[in-house]
Amino acid sequence: MRWARMCVQEAQEAGEGGEEKGRSMSSQAAGNQTASGAADDYSDWYLDEPQDGQELPAEGAVPSCHPSVLSGLLHTCLAVLSVLVLLLLAVLMRRRQLRPRCRHGGPRLPSPVDFLAGDMTWTVPAAVFMVLFSSLCLLLPAEDALPFLTLASFPSGDGRTVTLRGPWKILSLLYYPALYYPLAACATVRHGAAHLLGSMLSWAHFGVQVWQRAECPQTPQIHKYYSLLASLPLLLGLGFLSLWYPVQLVRSVRRRPGVGSEGLQSSYSEDYLRTLLCRKKLASSSRASKHGFLSRAWVSYRNYIYTPQRGFRLPLKLVLSATLTGSAIYQVALLLLVGVVPTIQRMRAGITTDICYLLAGFGILLSEDKQEVVGLVKYYLWALEACYISALVLSCSLTFLMLIRSLVTHRTNLQALHRGAALDLGPLPQHPHPSRQAIVCWMSFSAYHTAFTCLGLLVQQIIFFLGTTILAFLVFMPMLHGRNLLLLRHLESSWPFWLTLSLAVILQNTAAHWVFLETHHGRPELTNRRVLYAVTFFLFPINVLVGAMVVAWRVLLSALYNAIHLGQMDLSLMPPRAAALDPGYYTYCSFLKIEASQSHPATTAFCTLLLRTRQPRRPQDGLRRGEEEEGMQLLQTKDPAARGVGSRARQGRARWGLAYTLLHNPALQAFRKPALSGA
Repeated sequence: MRWARMCVQEAQEAGEGGEEKGRSMSSQAAGNQTASGAADDYSDWYLDEPQDGQELPAEGAVPSCHPSVLSGLLHTCLAVLSVLVLLLLAVLMRRRQLRPRCRHGGPRLPSPVDFLAGDMTWTVPAAVFMVLFSSLCLLLPAEDALPFLTLASFPSGDGRTVTLRGPWKILSLLYYPALYYPLAACATVRHGAAHLLGSMLSWAHFGVQVWQRAECPQTPQIHKYYSLLASLPLLLGLGFLSLWYPVQLVRSVRRRPGVGSEGLQSSYSEDYLRTLLCRKKLASSSRASKHGFLSRAWVSYRNYIYTPQRGFRLPLKLVLSATLTGSAIYQVALLLLVGVVPTIQRMRAGITTDICYLLAGFGILLSEDKQEVVGLVKYYLWALEACYISALVLSCSLTFLMLIRSLVTHRTNLQALHRGAALDLGPLPQHPHPSRQAIVCWMSFSAYHTAFTCLGLLVQQIIFFLGTTILAFLVFMPMLHGRNLLLLRHLESSWPFWLTLSLAVILQNTAAHWVFLETHHGRPELTNRRVLYAVTFFLFPINVLVGAMVVAWRVLLSALYNAIHLGQMDLSLMPPRAAALDPGYYTYCSFLKIEASQSHPATTAFCTLLLRTRQPRRPQDGLRRGEEEEGMQLLQTKDPAARGVGSRARQGRARWGLAYTLLHNPALQAFRKPALSGA
């Protein structure tokens, strides 16, 4: 008790002494502050705090850009210029009607692209569609839905500021096609004035884009250079159009008036029919050159990699789809690259010794040395970045190779439909006439293909990244460094299970080859059935486990196969009986039917010959009397020695070839006499 009273007394004396000392120190500090005056400002001690209420920019942040000319003003001028060009094209189309009585009608808007025209140049539509798709890709991270419209913000119920961008984003999906409509329509009018308008409009678009990228190359969205890199296809397309239209303008000025203005020449259709009717001679002449190894390798190469073929041209829709697929691969790969890799690099650069305490909280102890732990974590992050980039390269490469392979399939299917063959579509209707659903599928084919490519590339990136990460962190890195051997230790502990499964599979295959099969008179026969039944009964439990492994392997292969071919519309991801349930494959088949029935090159050549017979002969045509009737101009060979040999045989082949083509042409089946009489 006495010892306790002494401890309490000492504690009270220490408390009283501390209070007196604190009072003396506080009075001394107050005196010093009074002596120094009000001139001392202790806020200057904290140099990192913002001054005057301003926030300091974060490290690596992009400062706001203030262009000399507002972007909204430039886009408003472009929109007004596009409307004026479209009105001038409509007036020009009215003045260039083929029949004089049509001039009294109202102006007509020109079509942006002649999708079903066989001789239409594909460069301008491909460039315009690439520009349009790149603009839509730049629209995703943009703050303003429309470039000339600044959205207002209003406070919400929880005190936050909200900007309503959803409806304006939907409206912008219609604004950009309307903005680039005149840029594509100037090429379809095929007139010098239209080429002049196209030159002015393309220069204006290209100049505005270059001006904006030069003044503000860095943007805060996603990555500071994402906007600049994503606009490269846009600049490429506009740069091509700004060169193509002036070249066509110069050609139209140099060209004599009236030459080639009627559009009745059909070089592609004539080349197609000439190649089709002369194919037998070409096959016989090239049959002797297919015995070498290089020839067989070249044939195999052409079956998997698309190479141009003489006398055949892919439809414009397929060319546009291939162009948009290439642009989609670039845009999605760029977004995946700049959205993830810089973040991993910043994480690796900011690793300090504090990571040891974070890992210790999860029960992970890499090493006793903190610096070694920092080095290991940075090494693992570097390996993660390498896995991500490798998966991205693999995904882009496979998507591009599947695109090239699809072009070969497109050509094969179109050639079969041109010959009158029917695709094996299962329960789908086989009639060649266009229908409502077929027209809708034809309209949306290129857009669907672009969307399938974007989603397919994203799915491939996820699957390949997970696969490469698992292999790197569970197999390769533990084997190289001899630590974290989780997978190998698991396999070591479960080796009896895997050995049993392996021996069961080897035993069954060996017994099936040497015990249960015998060859009599050159034919294999089943023997030792009692042993077969006994082995089947005893190995049933083990085969159940083997079946579980096979199911896992089947799921893995199916997922990998479908992920690789997800962007292909010419291949159904479902069984043949359920192919009609695959919307992508159904759209592709309907698209092919519309193309084969509405733009058949043989029909185009036949109609061209009929139109030429009704027109007055021009000296530059160089056609003799009766050539249209016999189709001899389609069989003209470039070999002068073979022109005078077998004229009657050529006439016979031409007539039979023309008859075969007309009989199997889907576009003319509805106009036959039985069909018309039945209607």
